[in-house]
Amino acid sequence: MPRRALLAAPAAVLMFALVSCGGGSDSDSGSSNAAGTEQSAQNAGDAQSGAAEDEAGEEKETPLAGEVKKKAEAAALAKYPGTVVKSEEDTEKPGMLAVEVKKSDGTTVEVYLDKSYNVTGTKQEGTEENEG
Repeated sequence: MPRRALLAAPAAVLMFALVSCGGGSDSDSGSSNAAGTEQSAQNAGDAQSGAAEDEAGEEKETPLAGEVKKKAEAAALAKYPGTVVKSEEDTEKPGMLAVEVKKSDGTTVEVYLDKSYNVTGTKQEGTEENEG
């Protein structure tokens, strides 16, 4: 599961709880207070997410689109059959493409391709990168 999703879940639960608590108020001050608390919770969640990205030192990867996306995904699936989870430009290796594939056995592999759609390496979920 992506790190962002893991960080967003607690913030979403907190927002839901805060909105639920303030929803039964009959006074105007209570509802405006709940709205302010909801905004504070959202800002806290955004700050946590941003801090986690800064700590990890990760840059946002650009999703593939159009013909590049089709060709990259086809090349990755030809070598590693399964379902494409995501496809993007790899920021760690400029000029490379990365396609994440969930295989039939449930494991996930990230397939790295060059601009000619040749597989240059892979990384199994939770392991170091492998060449070949």
